[in-house]
Amino acid sequence: MLAAGFSNGGRMTQTALEVHGISYGYTRSFKALDLVSFTVPAGRFTALLGPNGAGKTTLMALVTRLFSAEAGTIRVCGHDLAREPRAALAAMGVVFQRPTLDVDLTVEQNLRYAAALYGMAKPGIRIAEVLRRMRLADQARSKVRTLSGGMKRRVEIGRALLHRPQLLVLDEPTVGLDMESRRDLVEHVHALCRDERLAVLWATHLIDEILPDDRVVLLSRGKVRAAGGIGEVVAAAGVADLGAAYRRLTERLAA
Repeated sequence: MLAAGFSNGGRMTQTALEVHGISYGYTRSFKALDLVSFTVPAGRFTALLGPNGAGKTTLMALVTRLFSAEAGTIRVCGHDLAREPRAALAAMGVVFQRPTLDVDLTVEQNLRYAAALYGMAKPGIRIAEVLRRMRLADQARSKVRTLSGGMKRRVEIGRALLHRPQLLVLDEPTVGLDMESRRDLVEHVHALCRDERLAVLWATHLIDEILPDDRVVLLSRGKVRAAGGIGEVVAAAGVADLGAAYRRLTERLAA
């Protein structure tokens, strides 16, 4: 089944995120990103895979407009991020690497506060939907500080989904979680992608967070080394599996 298209002034697009020719440097002599280009199709899970220091977090900061790119363009559901920031950001939900919940508020209070920032009128029904979808209804009145790490992450994802975005962006969301919580979160976000036709960009350095049908963008030292389905990435590296492709495409640079 084809993913639903996004309307942009009467034009339909099947691409949730398009990054083209993006560069960014923290100093004149060091480019954290160098002419990075890739796409995230509508309704698909795309893993941004790369070792620590590859440029993943810098790229996420550019996609979410925390930073401004020196060169290139970013389009979200057909909207140019630089020229149409409000429309582009409205189509996106974001979960940052560092937790951003108010731990002294309850789960529901955190969601209500976020709904107010989104300008949502009478958000109660939508909050109840999100709590059910994220399996958090029983914790609605619990203070966030009492929750496990995995539950806190689910609250952050639920908050990011309140305004019904078409693209969900997550920067290393399983950092600090135990193995069981990490597996649960990976499965849950994949289910969201599948069941709600949500496009996902998931940054990680862990290959076991990537499932066979996912798309992969392999980033290393600020450049895209391979992109596409797992079979395409493996073929580009001339190896047998994704783990071997990851090692070969990153070790070449260290040699």
